Amino acid sequence: MFEGFKRRRIEVSEATINCVTAGNGPPLLLLHGYPQNLAMWAKTAPFLAEKFTVVCADLRGYGDSTKPGARRTTATIRSGPWRPTRSR
Repeated sequence: MFEGFKRRRIEVSEATINCVTAGNGPPLLLLHGYPQNLAMWAKTAPFLAEKFTVVCADLRGYGDSTKPGARRTTATIRSGPWRPTRSR
C-alpha cells in the first residue's frame, strides 16, 4: 500500500501525525472521514501524485497518529496550531 510514497511522522502540539507523501506540483492534502484512516486514499493517491504533491494524513487519534491528552484546557487549545484568528 502506498508504494513509492515516503512515510513520515510529524510531531505537533500534543500528538504525532502519521502521513505519507509523494509527487511533485501544487500541494494536495487528503484527509479521511470518520471512522476511516489514510488507507482510504491508497488507490486514488498514486494517480493524484502524477500532478500534485500529495499528503495523506491520519487525523489525530486515528490510524497510526497519536491522540492528544485527555485533558483539554483553554490554555492548551490556544497554544495549538488551530488557534482562532481575529476577524477584521
